[in-house]
Amino acid sequence: MNLIFDWIFSQYQDTPTHVVVLELVSAFFALLSVIYSKRGNILVFPTGIIATGIAVYILLIYGLLGDMLINAYYFAMSIVGWFAWTRKVDETHFIPVTLTTKREKKWSILLFIATIVFVAIIYSATDRFNTWTAYTDILTTAFFFVGMWLMAKKKLENWIYLIIGDIITVPLYLYKGLIFSAILFFILTIIAIFGYFSWKKNLNKSPRTLLK
Repeated sequence: MNLIFDWIFSQYQDTPTHVVVLELVSAFFALLSVIYSKRGNILVFPTGIIATGIAVYILLIYGLLGDMLINAYYFAMSIVGWFAWTRKVDETHFIPVTLTTKREKKWSILLFIATIVFVAIIYSATDRFNTWTAYTDILTTAFFFVGMWLMAKKKLENWIYLIIGDIITVPLYLYKGLIFSAILFFILTIIAIFGYFSWKKNLNKSPRTLLK
């Protein structure tokens, strides 16, 4: 056990203390956000805003531009989703969890491809295609972009994109030395799987309240 802790903290020996603290704070609120998302609780968005706002700064330091853009996008989509989830279908019911339509599936594919192209251009322009992490970062960015867009629309399939992105992110962050974040994404993967089945049970059921 001591060897594990020694290895974890050795990854941070050259990292400023404030960055480590911020990573832990961001991880805490990200964990809360996913838990609230699983429950269909609107607090997913304010907690997500805090987590992603901090993460943008941290990822800029580590040079993970794709993941930085993901979190900036999450920040914006959390605001959009916050308003979308409060939209009522009638006087007492809010929008339900639904499946994506054929049109939304097409838009998901287009957003996925557009994200890959956009982030690849940024990596190329900044001459960062010098390691395998660049390609992995681009791929995870695309999965997370689509996943967050679908979450804001309260679509069940958002979990599939997020789960795939989480799984890929774990080894990426381990390699980069972001150990706490890697552990977080491993936990988020498990929660996201449960989240998928939880949302599936509530498919097309319009909730009376967003706070559960």
